[in-house]
Amino acid sequence: MHTKLLFILSVILAAGFFTSAAQTQEQPLDTIYNPTVIYSAIPKKYEIAGISVKGGTNYEDFVLIGYSGLTVGETIEIPGSEITDAMKRFWRQGLFSDVSIVLTKIYGNKAWLEIRLKQQPRISQINYHGIKKSEREELETRLGLVKGNQITPNIVDRAVKLIKQHFDEKGFKNAVVQIKQKDDLAHENEVIVDIDIDKKEKVKVHKIYIDGNHVLSDNKIQRVMKKTNEKGKLINLFRTKKFVEDNYKADKERIIDKYNELGYRDAIIVSDSVVRYNDKTVDVYIKIDEGRKYYLRDISWVGNTVYPTEVLSAVLGMHPGEVYNQKLLRKRTLEDEDAVANLYMDKGYLFFQLVPIENNVMNDSIDLELRMMEGPQARINKVVINGNDRLYEHVIRRELRTKPGELFSKSDLMRSAREIAQTGHFDPETMDIKPQPNEENGTVDLIYNLQSKANDQIEFSAGWGQTGVIGKLSLKFTNFSMRNLLNPKSYKGIIPQGDGQTFTISAQTNAKYYQSYSLSFFDPWFGGKRPNSLSVSAYYSRQTAVSSSFYNNSFNPYAYSGLYGNSYNNGYLNDYYQNSMENAIDPDKWLQMVGVSVGFGKRLNWPDDYFTFSAELGYQLYMLKNWEYLYYMQNGTSHSITLGLTLARNSIDNPIYTRRGSQFSMSLQLTPPYSLWDKKNYKELSEKGTAAAKKDMYKWIEYYKFKFKSKVYIPLTSAESQHTLVLMTRADFGLLGSYNKYKKSPFETFYVGGDGMTGSYTYAQETIGLRGYENGSLTPWGKDGYAYTRLGFELHFPLLLQPSSTIYALAFVEGGNAWTSLSNFDPFSLKRSAGAGVRIFLPMIGMMGIDWAYGFDKVFGERGGSHIHFILGQEF
Repeated sequence: MHTKLLFILSVILAAGFFTSAAQTQEQPLDTIYNPTVIYSAIPKKYEIAGISVKGGTNYEDFVLIGYSGLTVGETIEIPGSEITDAMKRFWRQGLFSDVSIVLTKIYGNKAWLEIRLKQQPRISQINYHGIKKSEREELETRLGLVKGNQITPNIVDRAVKLIKQHFDEKGFKNAVVQIKQKDDLAHENEVIVDIDIDKKEKVKVHKIYIDGNHVLSDNKIQRVMKKTNEKGKLINLFRTKKFVEDNYKADKERIIDKYNELGYRDAIIVSDSVVRYNDKTVDVYIKIDEGRKYYLRDISWVGNTVYPTEVLSAVLGMHPGEVYNQKLLRKRTLEDEDAVANLYMDKGYLFFQLVPIENNVMNDSIDLELRMMEGPQARINKVVINGNDRLYEHVIRRELRTKPGELFSKSDLMRSAREIAQTGHFDPETMDIKPQPNEENGTVDLIYNLQSKANDQIEFSAGWGQTGVIGKLSLKFTNFSMRNLLNPKSYKGIIPQGDGQTFTISAQTNAKYYQSYSLSFFDPWFGGKRPNSLSVSAYYSRQTAVSSSFYNNSFNPYAYSGLYGNSYNNGYLNDYYQNSMENAIDPDKWLQMVGVSVGFGKRLNWPDDYFTFSAELGYQLYMLKNWEYLYYMQNGTSHSITLGLTLARNSIDNPIYTRRGSQFSMSLQLTPPYSLWDKKNYKELSEKGTAAAKKDMYKWIEYYKFKFKSKVYIPLTSAESQHTLVLMTRADFGLLGSYNKYKKSPFETFYVGGDGMTGSYTYAQETIGLRGYENGSLTPWGKDGYAYTRLGFELHFPLLLQPSSTIYALAFVEGGNAWTSLSNFDPFSLKRSAGAGVRIFLPMIGMMGIDWAYGFDKVFGERGGSHIHFILGQEF
């Protein structure tokens, strides 16, 4: 009985246990939302079941989740290093001002995470305070702060540092910079940035104290220091006195270089310090140990096989017994254009190395051993041209002296850069040529990085005066392509372009008083295979004179010439406006000229390949009626057939702002000597002086005209600098001769004085400028210039060298004169002047300028005096 009861009870208990267990297994787990994470508790492992993002509105969620490094399905510890590392990754991005990763819910061993971000604010506006507009523009380029970008503490700190550095470089060492941010109420999460700058005053050098120097005096050492100079010294009047740390470091190196140049190879600056004197100045203390002076005892060459020792020693130019000049050694081995290194590199030895070794340094003597590692010759593999969007590429490549497969030559590389600059289509100031050597296979790739610049020019002016319509239109296309003229599909814009040819068309009018039209074409590579040039031009002009009644009422008998662009005088100005312009013009007094010419030029290889020779054949027709302003002829028709021969050499480095090189030209223009065979008695015809006799005399014009022009450019400071001071010297002269002394040419005489522009070829004359004097004052009305000379010196200093504009200042002294007879020609009897000016080159307009000049001498009884001259479309 008891056994049965015990069995029944056991079954009931077991059933109850299994039922309870079954009920326990079927009951669902609880989902815990926003659970509390106890960081002091033992971490627990969870599988990431989901990741969401809140606050990263400008980024896709998958990008931000990728930044975190967390992935769904990954098992991590909470709390643990995985969450911490994910937050660090966001902070390193610098894009967010607040980052948190929140556990939003758990379910068993699964966890859901939410990445909560607050983005750094964006810039809605930037305001600069305390500086000029030009300074603001410089800082904007340097800082890179742009409206719409995010701003972070690191960006603010960097901006403060860069601004202080910028003004420190300009001498404002005490500049105070504050960058403030304020919320932009009109835009969510955007700030207005105020940059407050107090430059203070420039910090200058009060005194420079030098100790330990015996060989060089304090003054000589201070003269070596180019950028660190004491204020208050007259000798430093035109030198910078501000203190700039980088300039000071460079000046310390210059001091040591100067000692090395004098043979003191051991010279060092033992100590130096910069001590504040007051808020505006500092004192500089320098202590020098000069060491001893060294001399060369012996010079030997090791490893040279290409050139014999005698040749290298001659190029080096240093000899035993001389002072050990380390500066000269560096220049003659590496830096000069004719240095030893360039001697090797012109033969392809791009991998060449020269190492000076000082052997046997005993007492004051040094044995100098020059170790040569010539290496293999390098051949050009590829020539790559970047940045060209103006010319057909073959037009550039034909100018290059560096061709694939040829030996590398540094001289050819520099010459190629010059030829590209001479085309005028690329900015020489930003041209960058990078050789990329490959020593493994002995080749080099040449990368020409160019920046195109506009080179076409347009000149347009229009107006209305008492004479009627006054205006000029001139179009100069410097990248013309004649072969594509009939192929409109190839046009770039409104004209065919790409072949580097020049096409010019111009028209000018001063109503009925003056009209001129011209057309010209120039191809520098006629045929495309050789640098042979072709030029074709044609022109027509008509000038009308002033009536005798108007002319007689004028105070000055030739003051009306102002109608053609010459200077007015006060007497004429008064009468000019008092008299009716309707009576001024005389339609029965005019001069018409028609001319055409064809020229051919060739680049020469001797004496060197900077020389060119050109020949031009031209025809001119002169038609005159009552043209009383020519001394020899007033009525009739004249013809001339001319042959022009020109030998020229041009080695300048830059046609706009030239730093080095020269330009020379000798030209001879001549007509057939008709008087030698036409059997006319010109003495008798000239003595008659009748209109018919003069028509007969000058039916065919004859003359020979010789001109010489030269300019030499010498850099007075480093030619590689952006601010190279250049000295330009010039020497010009011209002679107009006749085959028969009784038949002097009434045309092609020299019109000397003034700006060199006004009256150009007025009355069929050639205009020669001489600043400081009135236009044409050395050959005024009634006098013809049959000879002239002009000498001058100009100092050029660049103010702005950019593709969009070039500006430089100049100062000059010059002298010149003109003679009415070759027998009186004296090239050293000069009318002197001096002055200063500025030149501006704009690609679409060309060269413009203004000069002030003072003429010191008297011309026909009147001193030159003070004058303002304007330059347009040409360099004086």
